[in-house]
Amino acid sequence: MTQKRQIKLALYTIGSGMHVSSWRHPLANPKASIEIKELQKLSKIAEKAKFDLVFMPDSLAINHESHPQILNRFDPIVYITAIASVTEKIGVGATSSTTYSEPYVLARQFASVDHISEGRVGWNLVTTSDATGETALNFSREKHWDHDLRYERAEEFIDVVKGLWDSWEDDAFIYNKESGQFYNPNKVHEQHYKGKYFSVKGPLNIARSKQGQPVIIQAGASIPGQRLAARTAEVVFTHWDNIEESKRYYKKLKSQLRDFGRNEDELQILHGISPIIGETEEIAAQKYNELLSLIDPYEGLKFVSGYMGNVDFSKYSLNTPAKEVVFPEVNSIQSNFNEMKEIIDKEDLKVGDLYTRFFGAARKDGFVGTPTQVADEIEKWFVEKAADGFMIQFPLLSRDLEDFAKHVVPILQERDLFRVEYEGETLRDHLGLKKPENRFIREKTI
Repeated sequence: MTQKRQIKLALYTIGSGMHVSSWRHPLANPKASIEIKELQKLSKIAEKAKFDLVFMPDSLAINHESHPQILNRFDPIVYITAIASVTEKIGVGATSSTTYSEPYVLARQFASVDHISEGRVGWNLVTTSDATGETALNFSREKHWDHDLRYERAEEFIDVVKGLWDSWEDDAFIYNKESGQFYNPNKVHEQHYKGKYFSVKGPLNIARSKQGQPVIIQAGASIPGQRLAARTAEVVFTHWDNIEESKRYYKKLKSQLRDFGRNEDELQILHGISPIIGETEEIAAQKYNELLSLIDPYEGLKFVSGYMGNVDFSKYSLNTPAKEVVFPEVNSIQSNFNEMKEIIDKEDLKVGDLYTRFFGAARKDGFVGTPTQVADEIEKWFVEKAADGFMIQFPLLSRDLEDFAKHVVPILQERDLFRVEYEGETLRDHLGLKKPENRFIREKTI
């Protein structure tokens, strides 16, 4: 019998919140991004609310335009290890780059935490977006690789990693004290991978985990990004401007799964939202406007700049029509840039409008309002197949998470749209994903 489709929820953790001025709010802890007890508290709230996943983003370079909450924060692998130690069920996901990492090291790190968490880890595969090119300078390179080259390398990278995760069959380790046999040598496999970018012998020096392999998460929406996602991803994080665009992307990406012999339920698409909850519409709007009042207009534009080719907005007055801004070609997140540029071309926006238009809590969606209004909007996106769930980037933490967990989650549960209890033990269980078969066993049977 087909399992009933239910909403998936992930908590996006970024210090005191996704809003660029969240740290200035009276309720905020400005040092939240480096206080592990604060981050562990958020994870426990999300676990109590039965979220599928706690997710930690990353960046490998910072500058004066960076979001304040990424200037001083933990390495994601360290973070998810600490989260796994104080939680029992919720998944833990972390970002790691295929452009600035080595497959063997990454495979070992994520497999290690997957064991520590007993099968609750997800790896967010990124090729690293970088509008300024500064990341390369932190890794002894003169320039950031071009977009399509990064994805070409990523295609090989993930194949190597997944092969290394299959180095050991599930029952390879025997631990027989009487016979002295620690493992069965016939059940360990060397990959001997040789490609354009990598040459990796293997095996990995850690066994397969309880869920077989960490869950693969991705966020690419460009053509190469969609191809990689359709071939390899199990969760995709998206962020479209409205429900109709999201529905088109959902249908397009799901249809590409067939090209790789996959079914639609093998990939969960999570849309990014930033809900603010109030007892009334007026209270929710007040919370939203309070955050807006904390923004220095040009500080907000610095954050926009990172997505728009590193434009120096300080040269423009806030009343300048955004159409008059000269935007360079970008070598970062092309899908974001293209969407934002299209909106600027269509709408009568001023430079001073850009942060709120693109990164405000609600954008054009109904995610600022009463618990019922927000639940209605979530249900609409889910039922109309604009998303399978949501990567929730709360503007102010922990306030907005607590409000959502206390007031919105129960409504979704009453409507039978979201779990009341965890049905399984691993992240794959939560997401309705099968444990992947070991490729070397599969090759034996062919």
